[in-house]
Amino acid sequence: MSNTKESFSSDKKSLLFALISGMSISAFCASFTVPGFSFSIFPIICLVLSIQAIYQQYLKSPVTEDLPMLGLASLCIGFFGHSAFIKAQYPEAGTNFFAIIITMVLLIWIGNRLGYFSKKS
Repeated sequence: MSNTKESFSSDKKSLLFALISGMSISAFCASFTVPGFSFSIFPIICLVLSIQAIYQQYLKSPVTEDLPMLGLASLCIGFFGHSAFIKAQYPEAGTNFFAIIITMVLLIWIGNRLGYFSKKS
């Protein structure tokens, strides 16, 4: 029982690191594409550290069957969520409707896959 609980905790860590990686990639890309958004080295440092942490989690514990798709979805949530946040701060960068819709659909899908919407008896 504790092994599955530890595995679930490890999966949550990997998903959180994938979310941070997506936000870092979005911040790095926004520094080149959004006028008025200044370049910073910190998203690159954060990206390297989060990918290293994902790799360490991968070496430490086995990967479950759903984790690669959930990790990719979490990375996309970070990317599109940060993109929507930047576009809300800098309206001249364009609309954030598409980014918000993609983020919400992926959040609902991940919540469903992790069992947050299932009925508990």
